[in-house]
Amino acid sequence: GGGVIGRYCDQPEMFPGVAHFHTMRVAQPSGKYYHSKFLRDLCDIWDLRGSGLTNMHGSTGDIVLLGTQTAQLEEIFHELTHNMNVDLGGSGSNLRTPESCLGQSRCEYACYNTQDMCYTLTMDYQDELHRPAFPYKFKFKFDGCPNGCVCAMARSDFAVVGTWKDDIKIDHDAVKGYVGGEFAPNAGAHAGRDWGKFDIQKEVVDLCPSKCMKWDGSKLSIKTADCVRCMHCINTMPRALHIGDERGA
Repeated sequence: GGGVIGRYCDQPEMFPGVAHFHTMRVAQPSGKYYHSKFLRDLCDIWDLRGSGLTNMHGSTGDIVLLGTQTAQLEEIFHELTHNMNVDLGGSGSNLRTPESCLGQSRCEYACYNTQDMCYTLTMDYQDELHRPAFPYKFKFKFDGCPNGCVCAMARSDFAVVGTWKDDIKIDHDAVKGYVGGEFAPNAGAHAGRDWGKFDIQKEVVDLCPSKCMKWDGSKLSIKTADCVRCMHCINTMPRALHIGDERGA
């Protein structure tokens, strides 16, 4: 199937320990939530039948198990599917394992249920993961908002990105709190650097890519028709600004 990447050493007589060193990809759960028992059982399988080397996670998103022999492939597949209820992921010229962000399970910015969509399409297209039928790889990725925590637009062929239609919600008192220094911008992420007093004009309004924001010295306004949902203003002032209520993908 599509979840095994064949690796062979060119000089097996010199390096018999890695004469075969196949990689196996295993489908990750939506949002990458794991029970500790699942991870322990997975590692037990790989310690017994593989090299013990893993990659959490590959660029595609899969759990990547690095290095095993041909004779072990069917044994590992049987244990994964029959005992752990998990399937192989995708590799090569076929559908890759769909991947989603944490979505509404943890993130207040998620505009749709990324985990549900990822799981649904994984199940709908599972045959395409196992039976490579495409001339090149194909990826689904699901971002709950334009922050793009799984880089859907940059790293997939079928990107689903959450967004909203109505106005960004503004708490004008909180805006004044940022301007007055009561709240740290970027939720305090840059607290270790002394960049001086927060300047809303320089750090928010002037950096808006579509110039849809205006600060008159006492009030912030946003022209929704020109907003491109870049998330910069919301990320900079999360107490003051929030995504709209009319949400979708």
